[in-house]
Amino acid sequence: MTTGVSAMNDLAWVPRSCTLPTEERPLRITEWDALFSERLTVLTRPRPLRLRLDLAGGPGVEERVRDLVERESGCCSFFTFTLTPGEDLILLDIEVDQAHEAVLDALAARTVAAGEQR
Repeated sequence: MTTGVSAMNDLAWVPRSCTLPTEERPLRITEWDALFSERLTVLTRPRPLRLRLDLAGGPGVEERVRDLVERESGCCSFFTFTLTPGEDLILLDIEVDQAHEAVLDALAARTVAAGEQR
C-alpha cells in the first residue's frame, strides 16, 4: 500500500491542471520543502479547503515567499495564496476549491514532513 508521503515523492499528487513542465516540478517542490524545513513554525487547517502556515521571518524571507507564491500561482491557478507579512512572522494562507482538496491534503502532509526534518 502506498502512503501519502510515498505518493508525494512520485509526484502523483500533482493535478493535471498544473501547467509547470514535468521536468521542473521536482525543483519547485524542493524549493517549497526547503522553505518549510527552514521557516515553518506552525501549520493549521482552519477549514478543509484552507491551510495557514506561520513562517519565521528574517532577511529576504518575505521576498522569497512572494517569489514562490507568484511562480506557483502562474502554473497552478487553483491555489489562492494570501501573504500577511510581519516583522518576525509571515502568515501564508493557501486555499483551493473543492475539486483540489486532495492536493491541499498532500501539500499539508508534505509541509509537516519537511518541517519535521529540522
